[in-house]
Amino acid sequence: MLDLKYVRENLEEVEKAVIKRSGKADFAKFSVIEKQRRATLQTIETLRNKRNIASDKIAEMKKAGQDAQSSIEETRAVSEEIKELEKLLSKVEGEINDFLISIPNIPHPDVPMGKDDQDNVFLKKHGEPPIFDFEIKSHWEIGENLGILDFARAAKLAGSRFPLYFGAGARLERALISFMLDIHTNEHGYTEVLPPLIVNRKTMTGTGQLPKFEEDLFKIKGLDAYLIPTSEVPMANVYANETIDEEKLPIKFTAFTPCFRSEAGSYGRDTKGLIRQHQFNKVELVKYTSPETSYDELETLLLNAETILKRLDLPYQVVTLCSGDLGFAATKTYDIEVWMPGQNKYREISSCSNCETFQARRAGIRLRKKGQKKLEFVHTLNGSGLAVGRTFAAILENCQQQDGSVLIPEALQSYMGGQKFIQNEDS
Repeated sequence: MLDLKYVRENLEEVEKAVIKRSGKADFAKFSVIEKQRRATLQTIETLRNKRNIASDKIAEMKKAGQDAQSSIEETRAVSEEIKELEKLLSKVEGEINDFLISIPNIPHPDVPMGKDDQDNVFLKKHGEPPIFDFEIKSHWEIGENLGILDFARAAKLAGSRFPLYFGAGARLERALISFMLDIHTNEHGYTEVLPPLIVNRKTMTGTGQLPKFEEDLFKIKGLDAYLIPTSEVPMANVYANETIDEEKLPIKFTAFTPCFRSEAGSYGRDTKGLIRQHQFNKVELVKYTSPETSYDELETLLLNAETILKRLDLPYQVVTLCSGDLGFAATKTYDIEVWMPGQNKYREISSCSNCETFQARRAGIRLRKKGQKKLEFVHTLNGSGLAVGRTFAAILENCQQQDGSVLIPEALQSYMGGQKFIQNEDS
């Protein structure tokens, strides 16, 4: 959420920023409501001052033995007027809060202008797409041929867009999770977290999923609670309504969790395979940092996520998201896109974002700097390290062999009990 004072004093700039992001907000209505809020607040303060003066006068009159009844009645009338104005102020402040939590974060000056993912800017590439001398297959074909993926039976159990892994497929998924967590905890200095998979409305609001994206969530019937769409949500709210001492920063968390998304609005997109599922596994990275270091920490976060793909020897590229493709809470985002031979294109496997104070302000996460009385808000960052199902899919497609088997990346073989290939058990 943006600071009210900042929005009020930079209204034209904020409106332009929202337009850059292809967003919409009624700034004219906000201006009217904000003027009403300030005028109402000023009137209340004037009346409170009037009441205080009258109360002092009544006390003096009573002390002098004078009849103060008329002044008492006048003071009561002023108090009633204040009560009514306070009700109005509460209503107006609620409308302003609704406005503030509905508008996205402001893009960083370095973010390129653009409408959608077609305007994202190429940053760098690692590795070259493999060249095959045989007819390649998609990951869902490979997985089903090997008997390690079964989408038909998954649909029977739960409906479309759910995975069902068997044997070496299930083990490969587990191996990837352990491999990612080991690197991030042992080499990159993250603290492993095992958070709740169900969170309340306040937590979802803190990271920006609510109220704007409620249709994308799975709500728990009978409770004001939701299945998490990513472990960023609980991890970025761990310190909600708390103050963190600057000496403790950066705080770095990583977690493996299943993630749950309704994928509202994605009808007809990626209907096959593991790319867009209602339930999927992900290893997430979250950082709490000082404002001065957050963009350096973003670069490090990106490198941490890239390390996984480098160790797996999977080709990828990195792009900087344009203003129109930024996530709601982000000021700047890098997307890592892994090469998918079966689709003949790069696909997103991680988004690494700096949200600056946007989430911290919503969640009430403050920063206490040494020697300073005034509290600030921390900066929060997040990124996938990585999306496990998409990494699984990338391995199947990039490491497929002519005989239909899949070569397990060397970095994972110890996690697979020394197994080097996934082969059809019937072959």
